[in-house]
Amino acid sequence: MDTGNTTLRNTGRRRIHLEMTGTNLKIYACVTMVFYTLSMSVVQNGLIRIGQYDTAGLSEAMASDPDLMMLSGWASVFQLIGGLAVPVFAFLLVEGFVHTASYRRYLLTMLGFALVSEVPYDLAMSGALWDLSGQNALFTLVICLIMLYALRLFVGKKGVTYRLAQGIVILAAILWCSILRTGFGLCTVLLTAIYYLAYDQKSVRVLLGCAVSVMYVTGPLSGYALWNYTGERGWNRNKYMFYVFYPLHLLVLGLIAHALAAA
Repeated sequence: MDTGNTTLRNTGRRRIHLEMTGTNLKIYACVTMVFYTLSMSVVQNGLIRIGQYDTAGLSEAMASDPDLMMLSGWASVFQLIGGLAVPVFAFLLVEGFVHTASYRRYLLTMLGFALVSEVPYDLAMSGALWDLSGQNALFTLVICLIMLYALRLFVGKKGVTYRLAQGIVILAAILWCSILRTGFGLCTVLLTAIYYLAYDQKSVRVLLGCAVSVMYVTGPLSGYALWNYTGERGWNRNKYMFYVFYPLHLLVLGLIAHALAAA
């Protein structure tokens, strides 16, 4: 029986088969995402204090300080781990869109948490309470949800005109992510489009997703978890728990980074 934890099933030939529910994927995405935020906030802003260096100055400082070099190495490793989360969030967004009972409520919930998360995001990423140089990744998901709604209008319709319309919708989403400077914009938009348009073709959606997520180096490794997705929701009884986790983890790590930088 699946209790919500990742299930390892013996197939009878001593092969271990990994099964992932929706809740498993959400936990996986949240845990790996924490490493990315840890890199950007605690390590880079809090310990390295990267804002006080330009590119040349940072290189010189690392060359003369082994501890700084080590911290920079850890920051890179944590970012690589964080890259695992990108394809999973795009995948879960499509699953949510396909199965939601109310698109409007889904969109407004995502937008609400995007707005709530912006100050914690700015604090974690730049050390400031307000910074318009970049917006949090939930705004990317909001744009992707709007894109999915538009793409659904053309599902099942054949012809060059409809294909062109779908391409224009995807390009528009990429453009808006670029204009608003939202986190993980290009990769998330492309992955979301692939996972939706190839929804009934498991091999195609996973393989193309791996090809696109190579933008974040480690992203393709998450293809294994997505391949073993069972389609089951899992044990999660509070769907808002994972929404709350995003601004909460940004706030906590942002405050830690601020304290370290001020010490």
